[in-house]
Amino acid sequence: MAKKKIIAGSAKATRRKSRKKASAIQARRKKEFLYRGFTMEELLKMSFDEILGLLPSRARRTYLRGLNYEQQFLFDELKEENSGVIRTHRRDLPVIPVFVGKTVSVYNGKEFKDIEIKPEMIGCYLGEFVMNRKTPQHSGPGVGATRSSKFMPLK
Repeated sequence: MAKKKIIAGSAKATRRKSRKKASAIQARRKKEFLYRGFTMEELLKMSFDEILGLLPSRARRTYLRGLNYEQQFLFDELKEENSGVIRTHRRDLPVIPVFVGKTVSVYNGKEFKDIEIKPEMIGCYLGEFVMNRKTPQHSGPGVGATRSSKFMPLK
């Protein structure tokens, strides 16, 4: 039998490889953040009423009905320019553009978890970013198990 010489590839394949290399080299450009078509600078220039019009209905209703004393206190703390880390139990305050860049420690029922407010969080509640439930960790079958699964073989 004659040995066949293996060719590295067709011209079409080499062109395809060079295109892939060229596209992989280009750095990915970071997309500018938009919230409902507005940039972060435009959101910060808007009045509070204009921002409320952009928020989802549940968050908008929270602000329109008025904040209670604790929510209002947290709202005022977050609006301040020079505030550091703010610890709070209030999980029910919707994020607005003025809060972006601040760090808040939110209580999850056991401990305080630090979250840095990012532009993607606008319109969501603070409690959505701090989980307060753990997934259950089950062991093997025990009392009350069915007869077929009650007996576990020993290793």
